[in-house]
Amino acid sequence: MRIPIFVLFALSLAPTLRAADPYTPLWLYSGSWRVTHKDQPPEKLTNQCSLVGRYFTCEQTVNGVAGNLLIFIPVPDKPGRYYTQNVRPEGRASSRGDLEIQGDRWVYTSTWDQGGSTVYYRNTNVFSGRNKITYEQAESTDNKNWTVKNSGEEIRVSSSAR
Repeated sequence: MRIPIFVLFALSLAPTLRAADPYTPLWLYSGSWRVTHKDQPPEKLTNQCSLVGRYFTCEQTVNGVAGNLLIFIPVPDKPGRYYTQNVRPEGRASSRGDLEIQGDRWVYTSTWDQGGSTVYYRNTNVFSGRNKITYEQAESTDNKNWTVKNSGEEIRVSSSAR
């Protein structure tokens, strides 16, 4: 049986196409995590993620209580860059944020206008394999000098089926 050459060519490209899939790294979030913060009891964070058209979403629950819906949109022609949106259970959305993924380092940035002055936010996640995240949340009023407001670890306790 002869296989047409274009079929072989398409099959040879399949691994390359998967590697370029902008949603692949986002699937790491899916599942349940034990979150530890300094001077606070641990929490259970569950991310139920799915791909809806070109939107990647994660519904979050914290200690069994419905939390935010996170929306990720790949930035065209900028691998590893995403626009983000955070929607609270009552339907209110935050301002648009940005996510830049470089290897195991994920940096979320956003701003908030507080009565005429801008507050900058930066959340840095560093993955150690698939099952551990070390995070740091910081704020700035000038986007140069940062104050760490929270830090800790997330350890995966279960994966979600994809």
